[in-house]
Amino acid sequence: MALLAIFVIAGAGHLFAQTVPAEISGTIQDIKGAPIPGVTVKNLTSSKVVVSDGNGRYKIAAARGESLSFSFIGYNTITQVVASQAVINVKLQEAGDKTLNDVVVVGYGTQKRSDVTGSVVSVPKARLSQLPVTNVMQALEGAVAGVNVTTTSSVPGSQPATLVRGQNSINANSGPYVVVDGVPLTKTGGSLNDINPNDIASMEILKDASATAIYGTNGSNGVILITTKRGTSGKPVIRYSGYAGLENLAHILEPRSGEEYLQKYADYLKQTNQVQQRPVPNIGELPAYNAGTTTDWVKEATQQGQMQDHSLSISGGSPDVKYFISGDYLKQKGVVKGYQFNRVALRSNLDVNVTSFLTVGTSLFLTSNNYDGGRANLLFATAMSPYGQEYNANGTYAIYPMNPEQLYTNPLLGLNTTQISRTTNINGNGYAEIKFPGVLQGLKYRLNAGYTYFPKREGSYIGRLANDMLGTARSFNASTNSYTVENILTYSKDIKKHHFDFTALYSAQERKYNETTAGGVGFINDELGLDNIGAGATQTSGSYRDRYGLNSQMGRLFYSYDSRYLLTLTARRDGSSVFGANTTKYGVFPSAAIGWNISNESFMKNVSLINNLKLRLSYGKTGNEAIPVYRTITTDGTSRSPFNGISTIGVQAGNLGNTSLQWETTKTANIGVDFGILKNRINGSIEAYQNKTSGLLLLRSLPIITGYNNVYDNIGKTENRGLELTLNTQNFVGDKFRWETMLVFATNKNKITSLYGDGKDDLGNRWFLGQPISIVYDYKMTGVWQTGEDVSKQDPTAKPGSLKFADLNGDGKITADDRTILGQIAPKWTGGITNTFHYKNVNLSIFIQTAQGMTKNNPDLTYGDETGRRNTPAEIGYWTPENMSQTRPALSYNNTLGYGYASDASYTRIKDVTLSYVFGQSVLDKLHLGSLTVYASGRNLHTFTKWVGWDPENNYSSRGSGDWTNNYPITRTFVFGLNVSLR
Repeated sequence: MALLAIFVIAGAGHLFAQTVPAEISGTIQDIKGAPIPGVTVKNLTSSKVVVSDGNGRYKIAAARGESLSFSFIGYNTITQVVASQAVINVKLQEAGDKTLNDVVVVGYGTQKRSDVTGSVVSVPKARLSQLPVTNVMQALEGAVAGVNVTTTSSVPGSQPATLVRGQNSINANSGPYVVVDGVPLTKTGGSLNDINPNDIASMEILKDASATAIYGTNGSNGVILITTKRGTSGKPVIRYSGYAGLENLAHILEPRSGEEYLQKYADYLKQTNQVQQRPVPNIGELPAYNAGTTTDWVKEATQQGQMQDHSLSISGGSPDVKYFISGDYLKQKGVVKGYQFNRVALRSNLDVNVTSFLTVGTSLFLTSNNYDGGRANLLFATAMSPYGQEYNANGTYAIYPMNPEQLYTNPLLGLNTTQISRTTNINGNGYAEIKFPGVLQGLKYRLNAGYTYFPKREGSYIGRLANDMLGTARSFNASTNSYTVENILTYSKDIKKHHFDFTALYSAQERKYNETTAGGVGFINDELGLDNIGAGATQTSGSYRDRYGLNSQMGRLFYSYDSRYLLTLTARRDGSSVFGANTTKYGVFPSAAIGWNISNESFMKNVSLINNLKLRLSYGKTGNEAIPVYRTITTDGTSRSPFNGISTIGVQAGNLGNTSLQWETTKTANIGVDFGILKNRINGSIEAYQNKTSGLLLLRSLPIITGYNNVYDNIGKTENRGLELTLNTQNFVGDKFRWETMLVFATNKNKITSLYGDGKDDLGNRWFLGQPISIVYDYKMTGVWQTGEDVSKQDPTAKPGSLKFADLNGDGKITADDRTILGQIAPKWTGGITNTFHYKNVNLSIFIQTAQGMTKNNPDLTYGDETGRRNTPAEIGYWTPENMSQTRPALSYNNTLGYGYASDASYTRIKDVTLSYVFGQSVLDKLHLGSLTVYASGRNLHTFTKWVGWDPENNYSSRGSGDWTNNYPITRTFVFGLNVSLR
């Protein structure tokens, strides 16, 4: 009996040991020993789930014999059986097919990448960190197939231009729609300058109609979805990311030196048959010439650029309350004097599980941007004589350095002006989500509400020291108030091998904008300047206000069978306030897409070479209402004119409205193939698309006798087609060394297929049927006329040193009829290649970008010598009878035809190189840190191009033809940075 009792007690003890949970703890790391926060640890028996903290540590209850699952996006999931140990440390291996299980944001929800039927591309996370950019789009240039990002100006705080799959519209806006944490950033006054790149967790770009139709009119030009970082359960994690570095001009278009300037002047006089009376053009240049001193005006107008950014965040929480709080300070001192950009950004993201069925949260941020400062004029700096006088005797800037020459003022005068330019984005978004239990399990309702207040302030004062003898003050204040309310209902259901996912939406958006301006001219002195505009002798004022509204309904159904056959159906109905009274303000935009996961078929199980193969087809329609508000209404403007000696306000024609305007619509077809072979060591996608846009919101030119220049009308059609390739390869995988490559390639061709319905081109606007929207239409230069050549049969007005043009119509003279299309402004194809090398804890990434097939008029070649009155770049020569140049004209040549010097603007650029070191766990333990990465990064290191000038990508203005403040060349940047997290 006693023996039986002993066996019973022992058995009970054994049973107890098997069933009573104990606490299991450990650390989760990657193969390099770096901790992985956010790993899901699940007890497969009890279904209890925990998440690893910022140091990769976890604790979970588990009994002997139970199994723990460790899973994280991008890594292979592993399972460990609990034995007698109390500590289980795990190392996760990056998954070769990790992209298939990635969760992708698709708009109003997420999907596994393997289930996506539309064209959705995720921005590589490596592009979102360790790059010295002020705007996240700068990091995407050349890195995403089908997304053309162009840095037209490198002014600190400026935004690059972005096109997704080319230009569909001619006059209407073609920029993508930006959504941050489910709430629009576009149309609120804000921009991506207001988003701290360090706060971004993921970024997706929706490209085809199946992906973008869910946003209706807002998705007509592509959609950029940004999800910011949020908190996770566990101990608070403090992270710091910062960098500091230097900027300089990537390429300097050097003006002529003193000797070269003197030679140019002598050659000019000789070519124009004038007698040289002094060695320099102006008397004011003689003192410096006689003293043998020169001024490097580009050096005087530029400086050593500096850039620094500091970002601090804290995140953490419990299973029911999670938070992420961050602050960022960015300071950029431009390479051209006076240019600067300061940004302060604060963010607070909060998620709270109020009950088992109710979750609420917020996404709040405040960003203050400061662009203050008078600016040096780089355009005038290149025009100054090296013998020009920079300063007066009293130390102030000389207004006319080449006195008595008054065509060009001192390029540094802008530094004597008061310039204010500031914006603030106050953005508050909140949500509430209800999950229904029981028979309604899978049904969720979510309410999103967002409010944005965006004030903007500008002001300037130009006084005597800046060549305004009266003094001129101007003040501008504007504010944008926007709100968005979205009601989202989703239902997800699995029935055996069938999966259904339905989303319904009702939303409303409104934006109110108002501005006021005040100005004064004629101040007694410059002491008060901008602080007392009322002291001006002449006063001006103005105000403006408008409102925009959009109401929308949407439905989307996603269906899959056995993860093999996929179907997505979407329809959205938008009503916009921009349209007139004679037509409906609503438009319906449907789309459909199918997908076939071929690699999941039974006949593919034995095909070991192919690990992933999916075919996608989509077709749909989107709309574009991107015209200014009130353009359907005829309005008048005001003007002042003298009457009987009194300034009288009169009325003049303003905008001619069109109350019958309707949506500009684009029909898009897309076919794509996603693939992975050799255990997914080679994977990627190939896509082809065609967009057909009709009912263009086009500005039709009107006869001036009507009193109006143009009117918006629904006329014209365009077509856009292209091919895209994304390829990722693991070239070498070893224990200590790995080499990976990412290649992107995209072609795009757009053309105008119809304009006014009469089959004719619009010569005045340079719009030609069958040709791209933006082209260069000009004379075809074939060389330069040389001494002794017979010009009578081709260009009787030409002289030796004149540009030689092709007589295309053969009439024996060069006229406007000899102009032809010389090329397109947009690139014919773009590409980028990133090679990343890993050796132990050292990582090296090299990214090369290219854009080919572009032709642009070259403002650097159209520098008019202006009767010998300015300096010109040394790199750009001129014809003489001795050098017999075939590319540059004589100094005496007058460009009466207005030739724009069309040039090949193709380029290949070493865009960025980053070297980083990730400290291992042993070092981190000694330093009591959670993680530490240090890096050095260089950007815009070298450009290979045939372009002669500052840079082929930038747009520059010549004197009197544009905004000289954007004449800011591309910069080369070197920074050192670190990313660190505390335990």
